[in-house]
Formats: sequence, structure tokens, C-alpha cells
Amino acid sequence: MTVDEVTAFLAEPGHLVRLATVDADGAPYVVPAWFLFRDGRILITPRERSAWWPHVQGDRRVALTIDEIDPPYRKVVLQATADVLYEPGADDVWRDTYRDIVLRYLLPAAADAYLGGTRSVRRALLAIPCDPATVTTWRMPLEGEDPRAIWASRYWQ
Repeated sequence: MTVDEVTAFLAEPGHLVRLATVDADGAPYVVPAWFLFRDGRILITPRERSAWWPHVQGDRRVALTIDEIDPPYRKVVLQATADVLYEPGADDVWRDTYRDIVLRYLLPAAADAYLGGTRSVRRALLAIPCDPATVTTWRMPLEGEDPRAIWASRYWQ
């Protein structure tokens, strides 16, 4: 996908990120999560008591995939080091960002109800750098489009 296509895809509401972390034993762990693409970063909010938050604290290397279940089956894949912007307990400082994340998945009334019902849940805010020009992407060809024009050459060798 082009940089513009990747940027537009990451801005579309409803897609989940599948985030891979490494646990204390070195085993991979994958979890679907809500996210927001902003300022060249994927923002994700682990709950303080989530199974994977300790993984990120111990090893900030992550991999993620954002994809869709309908044609053209667009996919974005990247590996990066997560930055912890806020530790759990500083939620009030970035609560507006969290609301923006929730609004990608819920209508405003449902988002506000969800936020109100989970206000006491402490969360961290992670930022994962995502340069649309360097991520790995894939999609099916659009009608009339030659797959050789969009897929990596290794598929045709």
C-alpha cells in the first residue's frame, strides 16, 4: 500500500490491533486491542492488571498487525519498541486521548457510558512508532489491478 493508503487505513474506525509481546519466559503473547493512530504513532492503553502489561514493562519490544476481514484484506505489520507515555495512575492527564480511542469503536453515548463505568480502572498509555513509509503492508488487488504491481517481487520469483 502507498503511504497515503496506509495512513487512511490506520485512521479508519473499527480496526483492531493485534499486539504481540514477550513474556518473562520469552514466549510470545498476542492480544487484540483498541488503538488510535496519531502523530505517526499507534496509541494503545493496557489496563494495569492486564496479562500483557508486565510483558511491556519487562521488554518493550512489540510486534503488531492491523488488518481487516473484508476485501481487499488490507494488512499493516510492524515491529518496534513501545514507549510508555504514562504509567497507570496518570489517567486524568490523558483521559481525552483515551476518549478519542474509545470513540473509534463506540458511538458517543455508548463511549461515555463505557468511560464512566471504567473510570476507576488504571491504564498506561503506550506509543508505538509507526512510519507508514516503512511498515510492511499487503492487500488484494483491486478490480482490474495487476497483482504484480502491488505485491512484493518475491511472490513472483
